[in-house]
Amino acid sequence: MAAPAACTRFSDNYDLREELGKGAFSVVRRCVQKATGLEFAAKIINTKKLTPRDFQKLEREARICRKLQHPNIVRLHDSIQEENCHFLVFDLVTGGELFEDIVAREFYSEADASHCIQQILESVNHCHQTGVVHRDLKPENLLLASKAKGAAVKLADFGLAIEVTGDQIAWFGFAGTPGYLSPEVLKKEPYGKPVDIWACGVILYILLVGYPPFWDEDQHRLYSQIKNGAYDYPSPEWDTVTPEAKNLINQMLTVNPAKRITALEALKHPWICQRERVASVVHRQETVDCLKKFNARRKLKGAILTTMLATRNFSSRSIITKKGDGSQVKESTDSSTTLEDDDLKEDKKGGVDRSSTVIAKEPEELRVLCSNKTLSQLSSNNSYGSARKQEIIKMTEQLIEAINTGDYEAYTKICDPHLTAFEPEALGNLVEGMEFHKFYFENVVGKNCKAINTTILNPNVHMLGEDAACIAYVRLTQYMDKQGTAHSQQCEETRVWHKRDNKWQNVHFHRSANSPSFSFAPSAHK
Repeated sequence: MAAPAACTRFSDNYDLREELGKGAFSVVRRCVQKATGLEFAAKIINTKKLTPRDFQKLEREARICRKLQHPNIVRLHDSIQEENCHFLVFDLVTGGELFEDIVAREFYSEADASHCIQQILESVNHCHQTGVVHRDLKPENLLLASKAKGAAVKLADFGLAIEVTGDQIAWFGFAGTPGYLSPEVLKKEPYGKPVDIWACGVILYILLVGYPPFWDEDQHRLYSQIKNGAYDYPSPEWDTVTPEAKNLINQMLTVNPAKRITALEALKHPWICQRERVASVVHRQETVDCLKKFNARRKLKGAILTTMLATRNFSSRSIITKKGDGSQVKESTDSSTTLEDDDLKEDKKGGVDRSSTVIAKEPEELRVLCSNKTLSQLSSNNSYGSARKQEIIKMTEQLIEAINTGDYEAYTKICDPHLTAFEPEALGNLVEGMEFHKFYFENVVGKNCKAINTTILNPNVHMLGEDAACIAYVRLTQYMDKQGTAHSQQCEETRVWHKRDNKWQNVHFHRSANSPSFSFAPSAHK
């Protein structure tokens, strides 16, 4: 009797569940393996629009992921090719980003940072021993296995990873994220495994104080800092960091890659392997506060990227590129944008654009797309009239009016059901959905005041294609409390709008914490 044919279709082995994230040409959904009942995350890639080069990169990523078997690496369990679709089945990682988890903790010390970087180094060491260079180590790619306390850190996203032999160095192309790029890549010199250690040094620096060692809005100045290894340990935040921690950072951020510490050597450093004796256990509240702001900047710009990915109304050679999707962006000044240039051997064929290209990921691991400067360029380069901008201002005014009158039903019609927001009340966290806002409508808005008036000052609207826009403005609120006393407050807000089914919806907003807005701030109603 013939043996039964092997299952070749995804649906033979797995049941699909809810959507976890979405990109321009792919979607991530929870799935359940039929034979075992185990849960996984399925990345479903629409292959209809992939170029032959994109297919090569997809196959490279799957091949590399299959080689890596480590508790601190998101594991690939299955890779299934079907007509027009490719399924990559990964660990279901539910803990979110490591950096987001840190700001939610009640206690965070230098010893905690040591434990975090140890797990990252363990994953990098396994990669290097297996002949893999990640090339895109950054906070967005550091996830937690679950929400449980002490959950393992997992390294994700091997879309830019390459395979090397031993300590091989070569020019593998310009790839990585500006703020985490090593000097040798920026100098376009041969490189190899040490590029990952440099990125680990940047990450460790951020873990200790909440901001990066290299930062400048101008990309050329940023690159100059990195190439010269121009970083320091300013007071007072670094005064409380142990000399051993700084010593490890110095060995990671050594400009000469031949003298840079290796992953295995770093794991043997006293600050790592003797942390109980060496690393400080004092709570670092200032680090947590700075990290909240660092996360907020990444997420706000990521929300703009999400909107732009969703609209996809841009020139394929001028705005966005997605891993395996074929669209490209020529340049970005933001230090969190992922860049990739194709391999030198491809360039020799004459078919590769050698300019920097931006690779956007799924929303659950968002990249920052562009700086404010880039948004201004987008706006000025597109001939959208004032009528379109006035439409955005009008929708913003309608939304604020719904807040002022406590009309939750009207508010929900104007907002996307998955609205994301950064506001003072969220304590530095990105909140999603309407429940967070519903609480204020039911318990705060309009209940403690006689009258409310809001004025939008200095509105600046950036049109992001036909169906997306970003508006920034000052919101001035006047209100009368129950005692008849008049008050005025102001805040700065940025809102991202997306047009669906010919109707504008607010998909994201960011409110400054400097002067909290009246409507969502209970402290205003004293």
